[in-house]
Amino acid sequence: MNTTPPAPGQTDSATSDVSADHPGVNELFALLAYGEVAAFYRLTDEARMAPNLRGRINMASMAAAEMNHYEVLRDALEHRGVDVVPAMTKYASALENYHRLTTPSTWLEALVKTYVGDALAADFYLEIAHALPDEVADVVRAVLSETGHSQFVVAEVRAAVTASDRQRHRLALWSRRLLGEAITQAQFVMADHDELVDLVLASGEGLTQMTEFFDRLQRTHASRMEELGLA
Repeated sequence: MNTTPPAPGQTDSATSDVSADHPGVNELFALLAYGEVAAFYRLTDEARMAPNLRGRINMASMAAAEMNHYEVLRDALEHRGVDVVPAMTKYASALENYHRLTTPSTWLEALVKTYVGDALAADFYLEIAHALPDEVADVVRAVLSETGHSQFVVAEVRAAVTASDRQRHRLALWSRRLLGEAITQAQFVMADHDELVDLVLASGEGLTQMTEFFDRLQRTHASRMEELGLA
């Protein structure tokens, strides 16, 4: 997944009052774990849409990185005495709904989703991570770190939209749809899982931070659209 620098106003995790034993930590790790598995299958499916071998290899490389990240989370959960499969299954609905509602119909849509959609998810999780103790935050940052593979998306999408205004308009609409669905599913997850809400609120200004975060999410999304030539 892609990541963005910490947003203004975020604090260092070393100042966090949240305990590493907070029950929401297990829920966050489980949510991330399912997200990695779902992303692996999505990327391997969408690799078939690539028009050439280079594109398939790039998608496969990202899929491999997702499974590596899953293994980090699995090990972290097992170290905490949690069985990863039943723990992460409770998050299947929201994440599968997101992927179902944002199934790309073209290779370019798949590329935009890979670059923008995953970055939106990373923004959400890292917003929580900044308030966590270092030992927990380090795991989250590790699995959401830049894989180094998705940059190939920028050049390909920019070339396509520079050559075609029609593609630019279509992909700009698609990008906004990705933003809307990501925010919707994130809100569903928070509404259905009290432990995660409590984890956010435990930082002291949780509700205010979450409100501000969704505003920041739209601003960073606009920056990514500019990078892809979709603004």
